[in-house]
Amino acid sequence: MIDLRPFDTLGGANHGWLDAKHHFSFAGYHDPARVHWGNLRVWNDDTIAPKTGFPPHPHNDMEIITYVREGAITHQDSLGNAGRTEAGDVQVMSAGTGIRHSEYNMEDVTTKIFQIWIVPTRTGDAPQWGAKPFPKGDRSGQFVTLASGYDDDADALPIRTDARVLGATIRAGETATYTLGRNRKAYLVPATGAVDIQGVRVGTRDGAAISDVDTLTITAIDDAEIVMVDAA
Repeated sequence: MIDLRPFDTLGGANHGWLDAKHHFSFAGYHDPARVHWGNLRVWNDDTIAPKTGFPPHPHNDMEIITYVREGAITHQDSLGNAGRTEAGDVQVMSAGTGIRHSEYNMEDVTTKIFQIWIVPTRTGDAPQWGAKPFPKGDRSGQFVTLASGYDDDADALPIRTDARVLGATIRAGETATYTLGRNRKAYLVPATGAVDIQGVRVGTRDGAAISDVDTLTITAIDDAEIVMVDAA
């Protein structure tokens, strides 16, 4: 089953400095049909104006993955971590027992991110943060695991949950496949371009909630950059 969620049906709010679109219920937006997808709880599509951002605020017991689509995001937290994550790269914050952090667009250009929250499988661990570049060339025509709760995904950023976050870049007319399994759920969003998923067209920033599928077959209609969560 593939449930298409077009970008123009998403909830959200424009705060001036932040134009936020929500694939799932978040803050002042609530849709009882879009609360979570398996253990995937939040997928926010955020456009952040230059020299603005999220001031320090707390989190606990959540795996928070930030995928930078354009620009860059600068992170600081109560553990003393600081870092700048650029377009195409990924940062992960395991909030654990509690952490405060800020996320600012310190650039002279607009920053666009996907922020993904996944409910952790285990709780009670200390918080941690990490970031890593993932060259888009390495993702050409195939899915690369960006963040993972599985030890055998050694090149991915670690998260404390039964899930993977994956990325792929697919040229128009090319096809990528992914073995999901009928007991799993996937949520896929093209950051750019459009794709066909087994007869369903998914455009830029649309969401596709996928279930009861053994193997996904994704064909690029245009050159496409894809982010996907494989969730429990």
